[in-house]
Amino acid sequence: MLKNKKKKIIIGAIVSIMIAIVIGIWAFENQSVEALSKYGSRGNEVTQIQTKLKRWGYYNGNIDGIYGSQTVEAVKYFQRKNGLTVDGIAGPATLKAMGIYSSSSSSSNSSNSNNVNLLAKLIYGEARGEPYTGQVAVGAVVMNRVKSSSFPNSVSGVIYQSGAFDAVRDGQINLSPDATAKKAAQDAINGWDPSYGAIYYFNPSTATNKWIWSRPMTVTIGRHRFCK
Repeated sequence: MLKNKKKKIIIGAIVSIMIAIVIGIWAFENQSVEALSKYGSRGNEVTQIQTKLKRWGYYNGNIDGIYGSQTVEAVKYFQRKNGLTVDGIAGPATLKAMGIYSSSSSSSNSSNSNNVNLLAKLIYGEARGEPYTGQVAVGAVVMNRVKSSSFPNSVSGVIYQSGAFDAVRDGQINLSPDATAKKAAQDAINGWDPSYGAIYYFNPSTATNKWIWSRPMTVTIGRHRFCK
């Protein structure tokens, strides 16, 4: 009688463990679908990845929702340009850099929205009237500074660093940005960098600081010269 009771307890424990394992595997696989796309993956997330990468010039293939070799290479290109681990896999860090979030990332979306609004204000104050690519490039300078150990590690920290931007100094940061500035801010946050890694920019026709002229130039867009 006692032996039978022990057997039932052991069997019950084994069944419970197996159920827990199955549930764990199911949860992990479903989480992976939500936050990981790689070679062979299909679906809406892959379509989003391809759409963004094609828009930014990283991807030349068809937007078909299939994570093939072209998508892998495009993701690697994006990762190299944005200081991410170059593995061709769109994991959480890469998806975040692209501005792709799962439905459970409401807090991340809120933070991203605040960054977009603030960056749009700076772009509008610093570069309204410039070509669209030039506006994105101004936003990219901010994002490059966030990544650099020489500057604050947040969008707000970089923008409000003492003496960093004229728009903050003269109050134009408080103007309401237009739709173009907001779109440029989102593109910059999502990883498009027309400045080619610049952390400074200036207007050659008005600049009086001799030091800024010594910085290596990356590109000139509109009235702004971008440099490292």
